[in-house]
Amino acid sequence: MRQVITRLVTVAALLLAVVPAWAGPPTDSLKEYTDAVVKTLEDPSLKAADRRAAVRKLATEAFDVQETARRALGPHWQQRTPAEREEFVQLFADLLERTYINKIDFYGGEKLKFTDEKIDGDIATVRGTVTTKQGTDVLVQARMHKRAERWLIYDIAIENISLISNYRAQFDRIIRTSSYGDLVKRLRNQGEFLQEKERRAGG
Repeated sequence: MRQVITRLVTVAALLLAVVPAWAGPPTDSLKEYTDAVVKTLEDPSLKAADRRAAVRKLATEAFDVQETARRALGPHWQQRTPAEREEFVQLFADLLERTYINKIDFYGGEKLKFTDEKIDGDIATVRGTVTTKQGTDVLVQARMHKRAERWLIYDIAIENISLISNYRAQFDRIIRTSSYGDLVKRLRNQGEFLQEKERRAGG
C-alpha cells in the first residue's frame, strides 16, 4: 500500500507541477501545462537525466517550496531564525526532489482530469481525478495561492491525505521527541531520514 500511495503522489506531483509563471484561472493554467509535463515524460528521445532535469524545472516554476516548507514545519517555523528557515527550505526541497522527482519512472501513462475549482481570494483548490492503468479513479487536489500575480502550488492531497500534513506529523514527532537539530541532521543525511520514514510506513 505504501508503494501505491508513493506512486500516486509522485504521479499527481508530476502532472500538477505545470503552473505557468503568470496569472490566470488556476484550472485553466493547470490544464494548459499538463500537456507540457506529459510530453516531457513521454518523450522517448530524452535520456533519464534530461527528463528529470526538465521535470525539475517545471516543478521549480510551479511550487512555492518556501510556503510548503513553512506549513510542513508548522508551529516550529516561528521559532527559527532567518538563516535556519533558509536552510530548512533548501533541505526540504532536496527531500521532495529525492522522494518524488527522482522517481519519475513511476509515471505509467496515468490520466489527470480536472473536475472543479474553488477560489477564495488568493487561495484556490483545484480538484481532479487520476485514472490509473487499472481504470481506478483516485481523487487529487492541488492547493494553490496567488503570490505576485502568480498561482503557485503549495500542497497536494491524495484521497484527502495532504502532503504537508504527512510531513508535518513526522517533523513534529522528531522535534518533540528529540530536537530541531536532530531533524536538520536527518534531512542533511537524507538516506538516514528516508530509511527511517520507510520503516515507519512499513510498520
